[in-house]
Amino acid sequence: MRGVKMPITRFSIVLAGAIAVTLLLPVRFLARVSPSEAPAGASRSFTFTYTTHVPAMPAGTHQLRVWLPLPYEERSQSVTDIKIESPARFKVEHEKEYGNRYAYLTVDSDDAKGPFDIRMTFHAQRIERHVSLTMSDDPPAQPLVSPARFLAPDRLVPINGEIAQLSGKTTEGAAQPVDKARRLYDYIIATMHYDHDGSGWGRGDAIWACNNKHGNCTDFHSLFIAMARAAGIPARFEIGFSIPTKGDAGVIGGYHCWAEFYVQGIGWIPVDASEAWKNKDKVDFYFGGLDENRVMFTMGRDIRLKPGQKGEPLNYFVYPYAELDGKPFDGLKNDFFYRDDPKPKGRPVKVTTSD
Repeated sequence: MRGVKMPITRFSIVLAGAIAVTLLLPVRFLARVSPSEAPAGASRSFTFTYTTHVPAMPAGTHQLRVWLPLPYEERSQSVTDIKIESPARFKVEHEKEYGNRYAYLTVDSDDAKGPFDIRMTFHAQRIERHVSLTMSDDPPAQPLVSPARFLAPDRLVPINGEIAQLSGKTTEGAAQPVDKARRLYDYIIATMHYDHDGSGWGRGDAIWACNNKHGNCTDFHSLFIAMARAAGIPARFEIGFSIPTKGDAGVIGGYHCWAEFYVQGIGWIPVDASEAWKNKDKVDFYFGGLDENRVMFTMGRDIRLKPGQKGEPLNYFVYPYAELDGKPFDGLKNDFFYRDDPKPKGRPVKVTTSD
């Protein structure tokens, strides 16, 4: 797919309402809510703006490809009114392993002479989530992606060696998966320290986190996921952004991630160990619960996109990924902004082209 001459036309697509969700989201999002889910608690509605600044293509280069993650639709998060404005044509794709959505565009050197922005806005409603940790006679909805997938290792999330030894030692004597997961969660909160000191943090390298015992949310949850999988408990990685609790509008500095583990008869159970570390009075809440002050974008690690990237699978996918002439390109810059906005959902689908 070739780019277009950017000074001429600006393309935008607005996706909104139930029809758009049905057309664009994987089937698993339409499944009923698990019976273990508690009644809805607090909720928050907001408009999110995600702007990517694309620089001018360097002299002598030929093609830039960009994959821009789109927000996820799941049991505690509804998304409407998605609008993407770009001076280059794009199409919405999704990868099959995790159901992540993204916009894909290409720009050729003979079509683009200067820098440009890609601007995405959408409206989200996020509901506080809490899962009962007891078995239900009414089984949870069958997930589209088998929980068995989340027993396998990822490149930076091994499940053997020292991880397996530590997991076994930490869960010794616990018989039930929920009890094992709680021991792992408590271990991480007790032994890890949340900070951005030095180098090596932020990659979600479970071995690094295990040995260095500090880092950010990716390190906390990669270690939890690795130890859970080593204990035979499916666990998965989710990433997005925290929405500030002070003020009704503002800039968002960077991403936030959390994890979920799976128990037969209950379903997927969320944990946020890094937020629990920062808020010790909420340790019990964040084992099985998530607050409404967040927005989810993608799931999983080692993500393979479509059309396929030339580089390695993505470690995680919350910022745009770009390749210049088939090589990873890190020249994109991003800004994120939120504004509380209780406007109703359900606007009709429309696609527009304007000058």
